[in-house]
Amino acid sequence: MARLSPTAPVRESSRGAVAAFEGHGMRTFVRFGGLTEADAVAAVPSGGAAGFVLGLADSPRSLPADRIRALVDGLPAGTEAWGQVVDPTAVTIRTLFEEVGVDRIELHGAVPEGLEYLEIHHLIPALAVPVPGTEGPAPSVPPAEHYPRLLLDAPGAPLRDGAPVRPDWEVCRSLVENQPGRKLTLSGGLDASNVAEAVRTVRPWGVAVCASVESAPGRSDPLKMRAFLEAVGAAEEGS
Repeated sequence: MARLSPTAPVRESSRGAVAAFEGHGMRTFVRFGGLTEADAVAAVPSGGAAGFVLGLADSPRSLPADRIRALVDGLPAGTEAWGQVVDPTAVTIRTLFEEVGVDRIELHGAVPEGLEYLEIHHLIPALAVPVPGTEGPAPSVPPAEHYPRLLLDAPGAPLRDGAPVRPDWEVCRSLVENQPGRKLTLSGGLDASNVAEAVRTVRPWGVAVCASVESAPGRSDPLKMRAFLEAVGAAEEGS
């Protein structure tokens, strides 16, 4: 798999991913995370993203690099592959890009030193947004020229737990409004029953989901994934 370059993403199938998604009538980008099985990977729509957790030994969603590579190779055309990591080393980042073949890396925790510009540019830092009813500080927003995409999630251990906790949507909406043109994805506590309200309230570029579309931890259910997509579509029809 080729290194990142200024002229091409890692995987050919990711070219035009967002356009392909919009071509199917969806404006909101959708990332399904913590995928471990081929049937769930096949259920990710063209123009969406499949997330794969690496390096969390205590998580049922964590996979070894070679298994992720096999699932990435089976992704539908036009679908992005995301690595999902916590406090990775530069070696882990390069392994995911160069050997596993992911397009982007959702990063929870610290960005390691020693990365090249294009590696940094394809990272998606997760910002810990306070949960409703708390008075935690708003997250620090990294510069757009380095990180054009961001993930908004609740504090804690969302990768290990499947992102079941909802961040404060009002804080998330303020972050979206203050970053015009930037691709912010809302995560945490989303399911088919509330994602429409979340899309209308926060107006994110994308939404991300994990635990609520599983039949058991680490086993994403294609039927629940479809229901989530239908709920996103319903929100867009009503907007």
